Amino acid sequence: MSRIAFIGIGVMGGPMARHLASKGHELTVYNRSPAKAEAWVAANGGRMAETPVAAARDQDAVITCVGNDDDLAEVTLGREGAFRGMRPGAVFIDHTTVSAKIARQLAVEGKSHDILCVDAPVSGGQAGAENGTLSIMCGGRDKAIDAARPLMEAYAGRITHVGPAGAGQTTKMCNQICIAGAMQGVSEALRFAQAAELDLDKVFEAISGGAAASWQMAHRWHSMAKDEFDFGFAVDWMRKDLGLAIDEARTNGATLPVASLVDQFYADVQAMGGGRQDTSALVRRLPK
Repeated sequence: MSRIAFIGIGVMGGPMARHLASKGHELTVYNRSPAKAEAWVAANGGRMAETPVAAARDQDAVITCVGNDDDLAEVTLGREGAFRGMRPGAVFIDHTTVSAKIARQLAVEGKSHDILCVDAPVSGGQAGAENGTLSIMCGGRDKAIDAARPLMEAYAGRITHVGPAGAGQTTKMCNQICIAGAMQGVSEALRFAQAAELDLDKVFEAISGGAAASWQMAHRWHSMAKDEFDFGFAVDWMRKDLGLAIDEARTNGATLPVASLVDQFYADVQAMGGGRQDTSALVRRLPK
């Protein structure tokens, strides 16, 4: 069993850390809001630390799941960052969705300290974290992936080593680009069916088993039809992720016309007060 520091005990990190604890690993947790860390320890055991560096000392692995590039830089490279306390040979796994640039930066910093770094963003949402069925896309050296895999298996249904440092993050961008297009398609189809006064359940039955099928349709069609959006992956976070993809496209020369358009549609949803609603709230901007 391993000694693990888990930094970021939110809606994703909390369940992931719980799966590790249930496998017998020794957990030390840190969260910017101490109350969440205290509640997690009360429910799952282990201990809490007051700073990332304190959490990371003498650990076999450090796992992060925070908010954005700035948050990740603070908890890893900041004055009280985890990299200051990690021992040589330890494993660093980052599950935050961030830029490929910071993933590559952390890999360089880690290598200089003999830390095995993996950028490992996830897909599957809160339900995937709770059920231990996340899909994880990984960037890093073979040695780092081999060291990280046994830990990630505690909460993953699929783990794919995509390429070198940063490849996990760019693959997550591909994931979000696909979701943006699929969600816009489902939104338009739903509103079209309503305008045609069709039975929405029958439409779903007819099209969800064919070429139009998608995860978004299977899991969001019925809730969208009921105007239910207070769950799932927030619009605010989707805009952050699409922004990362659009910025990366400026660097690698790709063009993202649909993703860029849907990003602006999500800005409309934010303006409507839907920033914390599920990404399926995209349908709100289309008139019934």
